[in-house]
Amino acid sequence: MNDDGPPLRLTRRSLPIALLRARETVMGPIRDMLASSGVNEQKWRILRVLQEQGPLELSQVATEACLLLSSLTRMVRPMEAEGLIVRSTPPEDRRKTVIAITAAGERLVRAHSAQSQAIFDRIEAQFGAERLEQLLDLLQDLQSLDLRGGRRGATPSGPGSAPGP
Repeated sequence: MNDDGPPLRLTRRSLPIALLRARETVMGPIRDMLASSGVNEQKWRILRVLQEQGPLELSQVATEACLLLSSLTRMVRPMEAEGLIVRSTPPEDRRKTVIAITAAGERLVRAHSAQSQAIFDRIEAQFGAERLEQLLDLLQDLQSLDLRGGRRGATPSGPGSAPGP
């Protein structure tokens, strides 16, 4: 124990740790589902964003898929080689890169759609539909907070990120 400042919350009541634990609870079955296709959760998020929103500039995909732009940039070439996405450069701005899901990427998403829905249905059945909608609304509200004093941007958490308060 250290007496140099106010006591931290117990880890079982720490918001960052609670969010990480909840994420692992939800992502475990998703990872199991994706293991059969060799697609990791980051690629899955990219494909889902592109399937839902259509072709997007890389920074938009990074934001929507909760990835750092540098991580996404490293993933584009392998995903393109796997035939999951295509890349293009808009003629009006040659500095930008736009990616889009391919037919193969669409097939992969559709191949997992029933199992993905079954996972969501299990969560909804065990947690409750109304509570789940309330949780999603609360998490959306939490995401809108400016806790960094005006420094906004994609800051996904992952291995090595600090648990915080």
